[in-house]
Amino acid sequence: MLHEIAPRSGVAFTMEKGQRLTVIDPMGEQVADLLAFSRADTREVISSGRSLDYLSRIFLTVPDPLYSNRSNVLMRIVEDTVGRHDFLLTPCSADTFRIIYGDETPHRGCFGNLAAALEPYGIEPDRIPVAFNVFMNVPVDGTTGELKVLPPLSKAGDRIVLEAETDLIIGLTACSALQSNNGSFKPIHYRVD
Repeated sequence: MLHEIAPRSGVAFTMEKGQRLTVIDPMGEQVADLLAFSRADTREVISSGRSLDYLSRIFLTVPDPLYSNRSNVLMRIVEDTVGRHDFLLTPCSADTFRIIYGDETPHRGCFGNLAAALEPYGIEPDRIPVAFNVFMNVPVDGTTGELKVLPPLSKAGDRIVLEAETDLIIGLTACSALQSNNGSFKPIHYRVD
């Protein structure tokens, strides 16, 4: 069954080991922040640091695993029509919009959306790590280390499929940052098979 995440919102749901999560960009150039927690112990969560360290690169795609903070594989990328996602930047938040963009009445961002969606699972805001930012395009200058947030490379209908390696709690958003989504907010579609 196909589900829609409304622009600038987020959801949480469970997955069983062996199930596949398909995240679809229905209109193009829309980021989705993805978190995965072990259902057996929600203190175990995807880890940007461990994943990038073990894989020795910052751009992940098929057949790369997403490791946890305990060095276990939580998910594995099994299909990817874009091949460019970010695993460096934290979920956007009210503080992001206040500090970077100068917003006086900022949106709660992906961080706030994830915190609200994960609250019923007993996951507190301080336990939200760096997300796997699906479709986000963040090139890094190899000499200076400068990061840039450029428009996503995803086109309408592009997707990524991740297989659960254990029972999981997933947090997923339709990103709320204008810069990440080339200046507009669009929905994200997903399904679990």
